[in-house]
Amino acid sequence: MTENSQQPQSEPTPELPTQYAPAEVEGKLYERWVERGYFAADAKSDKPAYTIVIPPPNVTGSLHLGHAFQHTLMDALTRRKRMQGYESLWLPGMDHAGIATQNVVERELGKEGKSRHDLGREAFVERVWQWKEEYGGKILGQMRRLGDGVDWSRERFTMDEGLSQAVQTIFKKLYDDELIYRAERIINWCPRCLTAISDIEVEYQDDDGELVSMKYGEGDDTIVVATTRAETMLGDTAVAVHPDDERYRHLVGRRIKLPLTDRTIPVVADTHVDPEFGTGAVKVTPAHDPNDFAIGQRHDLESLTVMDERGVITVHGPFQGLDRFEARSAIVAALRAEGRIVAEKRPYVHSVGHCSRCKTTLEPRLSMQWWVKVGPLAKAAGDAVRDGRVTIHPADMSKRYFDWVDNMHDWCISRQLWWGHRIPVWYGPEGEVVCVGPDEEPPGTEAEGWKQDPDVLDTWFSSGLWPFSTLGWPERTPDLEKFYSTDVLLTGHDIIFFWVARMMMFGLYAMDGEVPFKTIALTGLVRDQFGKKMSKSSGTAVDPLDWMNAYGSDAVRFTLARGANPGTDVPIGEDWVQASRNFANKIWNATRFALMNGATVAGPLPDPSEMTATDRWILSRLNKTVAEVDAFYDDFQFAKLSDALYHFAWDEVFDWYVELSKTTFMAGGEPAKVSGRVLGEVLDVTLRLLHPIVPFVTETLWTTLTGGESVVIAEWPTDSGFRDAGAEREIETLQQVITEVRRFRADQGLQPGQRVPARLTLDGTALAPHEAAIRQLLRLQPEGEAFAATATLPVAGATVALDLSGTIDVAAERKRLAKDLAAAEKEKAQANAKLGNEAFLAKAPDQVVDKIRTRLAKADEDIARIQAQLERLPEA
Repeated sequence: MTENSQQPQSEPTPELPTQYAPAEVEGKLYERWVERGYFAADAKSDKPAYTIVIPPPNVTGSLHLGHAFQHTLMDALTRRKRMQGYESLWLPGMDHAGIATQNVVERELGKEGKSRHDLGREAFVERVWQWKEEYGGKILGQMRRLGDGVDWSRERFTMDEGLSQAVQTIFKKLYDDELIYRAERIINWCPRCLTAISDIEVEYQDDDGELVSMKYGEGDDTIVVATTRAETMLGDTAVAVHPDDERYRHLVGRRIKLPLTDRTIPVVADTHVDPEFGTGAVKVTPAHDPNDFAIGQRHDLESLTVMDERGVITVHGPFQGLDRFEARSAIVAALRAEGRIVAEKRPYVHSVGHCSRCKTTLEPRLSMQWWVKVGPLAKAAGDAVRDGRVTIHPADMSKRYFDWVDNMHDWCISRQLWWGHRIPVWYGPEGEVVCVGPDEEPPGTEAEGWKQDPDVLDTWFSSGLWPFSTLGWPERTPDLEKFYSTDVLLTGHDIIFFWVARMMMFGLYAMDGEVPFKTIALTGLVRDQFGKKMSKSSGTAVDPLDWMNAYGSDAVRFTLARGANPGTDVPIGEDWVQASRNFANKIWNATRFALMNGATVAGPLPDPSEMTATDRWILSRLNKTVAEVDAFYDDFQFAKLSDALYHFAWDEVFDWYVELSKTTFMAGGEPAKVSGRVLGEVLDVTLRLLHPIVPFVTETLWTTLTGGESVVIAEWPTDSGFRDAGAEREIETLQQVITEVRRFRADQGLQPGQRVPARLTLDGTALAPHEAAIRQLLRLQPEGEAFAATATLPVAGATVALDLSGTIDVAAERKRLAKDLAAAEKEKAQANAKLGNEAFLAKAPDQVVDKIRTRLAKADEDIARIQAQLERLPEA
């Protein structure tokens, strides 16, 4: 354990209110921390750096439990490292969130009866900036409420000047290295957002659709194909069969009539076709299906686009102008009228892609877009984890990472939006294509026939630069030199594909092989108390501010940290937050009691020879807890470290050490001073250990106890190596005696405060020095002249004889226990009968059988307990 980093007052005058009121202290404490610069990192410092960059929340966002969860863990990591002497930087910022933000502002315009096209591009973008300044970043204020110890002086935004320069720089570098190219490919198109979206932004769900089988061709040239998207048949340019399929070999190379049109289309042979699936023949629509596009490329087929950007049919008179879903029904009806429908299956459940932003059914669409050639970048991202430069935690999440980076398709990075980083490419009057870097001038003006590409970059393109662009790249700034590579990326496992892989690719590429972070710590998602996804529609979504208002920020933080097992989802309910509020109150009340009864941090710890066994026990347990907490932090085991601190503080310090020491404090003298100093040390270290998780209550208590400036800048405790196995065994024995007698008292129906005459036989045991504490904690009176032992409890080598003659009705108690015993024996018999029935076991589900086995074990437990109680009762 360490001494305090501030010199304590020699005679502290502790004053704490009788109750802890979080609302009265949290806001003031946070502003004081920021004003004093505790969270500001110094790039010129000689201290070792520790860096975390915040996953930038959307500018449209507000604090939800998922944010609060991850922010609590990141804050705990950076606060601890700061206390350990690191130059700790937690860098905040926001993402411009292209599609989401543009949608919000377009909705606002819609209320005025306008669209973005009414304003024009320049005015619309200005309107978005105005919205961002007025409403954006709400989450940043809420972060202060949670207690986030971020360096506000380094706050960044993905479209601020410096980050925009970084985006333009890396685009130019990738373009020059031929890792960015423009090509016509099938993309995921959202007819609602009117933009391409990447594969990782597609949400697949099972929809009720229809599978329609229809005849193409005439007479001997007839061939049957099936589809779930009949409307795309207007864009068919071939039918494909497997080259080895004897059924269709005579048709390969011939042309057949495409129904409802005046066109004929060829039958082609392609190994992509599965002859065992359906009829073994598939319609080919190269402009509206990625697999068909590949077939079209191999066979030099025409690609016919038959829908516009809103999913409206643009060809063939009778259907022109219909929405894609209206056209589907109309085309099937027309085919049915011609006798070309062979079979219809409704509903036909199949997986359909939806826009993750607006949930609209996506449309595969042939489109000219900008792409990143991810092959070499993805390989580097995989190698960095394989060779150990980057560690994924928990390790079993590595498989998901490799599955993605090892099989990544080229990344479509252009978006048909106005809000975002505009693609820095100009097209000239003679077909010239020029990519312009941040320090270069456009090659010409619009009057000269030059136009900039109208598209903007995918949001993940700019956020993929976040670990180094926020530190000043492409300039080699002092911040970049000091704080890159960052130490930990802590984020949800759900965006390992969206964001983590992008940062790995770009970081390694831009920083000459230097990884963007050394550890990827993946968390689960916050769920409701039943493990289900929280949602507004189901009424299970929770605004963490409501809980912070009701129970304090520390209570919310501790609840979230206590559920944070690496990579697994976190169930949370309001009653758990209430329990954490109770823990904060327990810390408060116990510290207040300790301060009133001699706890002090003044001077060095006394020599162990001057301490009681209770003093040595708690110091030994304290050092073990310090070591345990450190190990859990290094392994990102937040739930385990929170539990360790909870049980040490509540159970061992407050419920045992304080109670066991009361007799010492009451007796006064030198032993009381020694125990007061030990208690002060234990509280000092415990509060410092708790601080990264529950910063507000610990700040108030620690500064009051020690007189130090702030626990934020106090030293992190270290294990002094002090252990006393003998004292630990002695106190464990004492706890065993007290626990056993308390259980017996409860079983006999005695009230906790009810005093009972008792004779203690402790000679020859280590418990002899603890008789006063045993009597105090168990409410045992001296035996007196009329003492008659009616119950004798042999425990841990000691004997506790109790006189219950004046406290309980023995006959009534025996009758009650006999009734309970009969009920337990009946339960056991019923469980045994079912478990012995082979016919029942053969039919019953496993969970039912397990439940009966649990009932049997419980009945056995109850029988043993009741029999022991009966044996200990005196005769009636």
